Amino acid sequence: MKTPEISPARSQAAQAAQTAHAHTVPQLPTDQELVLKVIPMPADCNANGDIFGGWVMAQVDLAGSVLPARAVRGRFATVAVNQFIFKQAVKVGDLLSFFSKVTHMGHTSMTVRVEVFAERILGTHEGYLKVTEASLTYVAIDAAGQPRPIERPAIK
Repeated sequence: MKTPEISPARSQAAQAAQTAHAHTVPQLPTDQELVLKVIPMPADCNANGDIFGGWVMAQVDLAGSVLPARAVRGRFATVAVNQFIFKQAVKVGDLLSFFSKVTHMGHTSMTVRVEVFAERILGTHEGYLKVTEASLTYVAIDAAGQPRPIERPAIK
């Protein structure tokens, strides 16, 4: 018996659907803090009609800076993007939820993991898609822009 041939277009569509399903999560993380929600607009699109990756990166940097802002209580700067993975395209009208968690606390710096989930509120897709994940490092700085220690609360 001969197996039917699958057209390249149908094969690509099936693969895209399977990939999207693989990234669908039934619920959002409970071990991280929701630090930002935003809906991308048409002005944020690239030439392909998807949301520009640079826009997503800027939002991730803002979301990633929330936890360091609380810990540092002063000036700090993004010093490294250790990892940045675009898992799925972000679409106009997606409701994006940014979750953050401190993964490392050093003497002058801290590393934060950011995960971004899209809720496709304009389509028929149910659930959430993990669209981006990143790891960023922030360093506390003094008035001269030099690294300074992050003060930790005293243990009682």
